[in-house]
Amino acid sequence: MKKIRSIIPTTVVGSHANPSWMWSAINEINSGNYGITDIKETYDDAVDIAILDQTRAGIDIITDGEMRRNNFIQSFYKKMTGLEIREPLRKTGLKSYDSHIRYICKEKITLPNGLGITEEFLYTKKNTHKPIKVTCPGPLTLTIHIRPDQIYKKRLDLAWEFSKIINSELKELVKNGADFIQIDEPSFAIVPGELDEWIKLFNETVKDVHAKIALHICFGNLSSRPRGNRTYKWMFPNLNNANTNQLVLEFANRELKEVEIWQELSPETELSAGVIDVKSFYIETPENVANKIEEILKFGPPEKLLLNPDCGFSQLPRWITKLKLEALVKGSQLIKG
Repeated sequence: MKKIRSIIPTTVVGSHANPSWMWSAINEINSGNYGITDIKETYDDAVDIAILDQTRAGIDIITDGEMRRNNFIQSFYKKMTGLEIREPLRKTGLKSYDSHIRYICKEKITLPNGLGITEEFLYTKKNTHKPIKVTCPGPLTLTIHIRPDQIYKKRLDLAWEFSKIINSELKELVKNGADFIQIDEPSFAIVPGELDEWIKLFNETVKDVHAKIALHICFGNLSSRPRGNRTYKWMFPNLNNANTNQLVLEFANRELKEVEIWQELSPETELSAGVIDVKSFYIETPENVANKIEEILKFGPPEKLLLNPDCGFSQLPRWITKLKLEALVKGSQLIKG
């Protein structure tokens, strides 16, 4: 196997798998059986485990595992004023994209205490010496479970409202020492609309945020199922107008389809490439991972590449997640000279 001199950093996309006890704890929290101290201890312990698992595996740039966030973005709606709950469209059978609570706006949305991501970061910062990537849902993605109504006539109107809120949160993160922030926008590949308008939205969201910025676009991963049409080709070359230092894209579960798209990225933009399939129980070998890396490197320089899973690990059990993290690191080491 051909070795390279460059060290290609490993990272994760965001969420970590819940430890087994966490599922029971969440049920107790939702049932009202935990007090404030119990809840804080539960989530602190969960973050500690996410940090531990990533550190033991040898991941270079870690996250807090998004352990305080339930179902990706659902927990953020509890922080908002102006929302009224609507029942899920479907309550029976397999839980999927149509099984979540929906909301409508009865008045202008506010977040009096922000998104809470700065507090998440400060806890992580205090409990690791590793470089940290902070993850934050983008404004378009935050609109997914909110139906347009009288207050916000269109989804995009609401997204622009969220853009201002997120921008304030990002600036607060930077004030507190965050230097690497990832904006999660799976909705770019899921929500019908105009890419150029979404890019304007993204650019306004990260305006004057003095940190390294990554834009994560995937195709959905609820119950390990995609929601969007799994292709990036239609987004280029327009996506190069996004003011981002890095694009985080999924390739492993698509058998490296479209990996040549790296050649269409702006030369200064990094690619953070998915080389671990989070939709599969198959546990990659280091050799599997190294072979993918070699294929990816046919289309760009190693100094502009980072390695990660396709998406978060929230839909997999922890024991598999740990093994996949180890495979990611060991696979990257096979090609490092």
